[in-house]
Amino acid sequence: MRVSKLFTKTSKTAPADEVAKNAQLLIKAGFIHKEMAGVYAYMPLGLRVLENIKKIVREEMNNVGGQEIMMTTLQPKDIWEKTDRWDDAKVDNWFKTKLVNGTELGVGLTHEEPIVDAVSNYLNSYKDMPFAVYQIQNKFRNELRAKSGLLRGREFLMKDMYTFCRDQQQHEQEYEKIVAAYYKVYDRLGLGSITYRTYADGGIFTPRFSDEFQTISEVGEDTIYVDEAKRVAINEEIFTDENIAKLGLKREELVQKKGIEVGNTFHLETKYTDALDLYYYDEKGDRQSIVMGCYGIGVSRIMGVIAELFADDKGLVWPENIAPFRVYLVGIGGEAAIKQANDIYEELKSNGIEVIYDDRDVRPGQKFADSELIGIPYRVTVSDRLMADNTYELVERKSGEKTILTHDQLLAKLN
Repeated sequence: MRVSKLFTKTSKTAPADEVAKNAQLLIKAGFIHKEMAGVYAYMPLGLRVLENIKKIVREEMNNVGGQEIMMTTLQPKDIWEKTDRWDDAKVDNWFKTKLVNGTELGVGLTHEEPIVDAVSNYLNSYKDMPFAVYQIQNKFRNELRAKSGLLRGREFLMKDMYTFCRDQQQHEQEYEKIVAAYYKVYDRLGLGSITYRTYADGGIFTPRFSDEFQTISEVGEDTIYVDEAKRVAINEEIFTDENIAKLGLKREELVQKKGIEVGNTFHLETKYTDALDLYYYDEKGDRQSIVMGCYGIGVSRIMGVIAELFADDKGLVWPENIAPFRVYLVGIGGEAAIKQANDIYEELKSNGIEVIYDDRDVRPGQKFADSELIGIPYRVTVSDRLMADNTYELVERKSGEKTILTHDQLLAKLN
């Protein structure tokens, strides 16, 4: 990618009504475009970040046996009526619509009912379980408050997974296996050390505790109490002496912090399978209920969390594994320096190094400022001065450390 060909531009300002730091930075750097409160479009650089996050999530879900699918956004009313959720007051943030013939539809809020409906065509024996299906898809929720940028959207990208098991024991094994995969996802995203498994209310899904995965941040909307020694936390909404004792924790060992929910897992029991008349037959030929779990990760929200947390006064600071490019190449000086910059650009690409080349005819200061705002992990500079010694300047975005390297040293460092 050449910056001169990139249709988006950086900006010194963000929309006046945008108060969230993550969205301000992402808009100024040209990663997203604000359509309205809680609704954002992803520009080329932003989409590359989103795809890199999806790749990590997808790999870890596949590693625990997840099978990827893609469900519909439009959902029929009748399957939701079977679970008594169509008119449930607790589901108060649902977009609904109608066909021209008057048929009522739901707009993708969550997918428990549609998943069970689809699976019912294939599942009937104990031999078919356990298995897990997941999708990475836009969800739509009519949020009352959508002022936190990507942290709380009305349209957002989510990974939702669903497990089907023959009994509670099998479900618990699958559930913990997926929770372990969640830890791997957050570790790979650079959030592992500040993200806690947090006991919370089961909400519209289950009477049992759910598990939230909360990333510590002062801008978080949730108040949680963290036991650092056990690496677990409790959401304030269930922080009672009874629940603390039930979880085997002690009130005096919990510390109050603010968190952003970046994922959740729920025990669904047999609520949805029973309601939609999905059962299986065991070894004796007896009909049995199917135990479900569901598991969400806010993919676009994670992009906002990282933008919020991994930034400085100069701009974004992307971790290497999700940055839109690994190298921001800058050419400064006369014809010879520009030729060398073009040559190293082609060489980096041929070595499989993702590089964006700032080939614009603008001042060096603007190139450097944009590289810092956009937050690419490494900046490589070619200039007349450096050419005299046949060297390159490498700057690490995170630390600001500058190194002068030969051609071979540069390739060795970036490969």
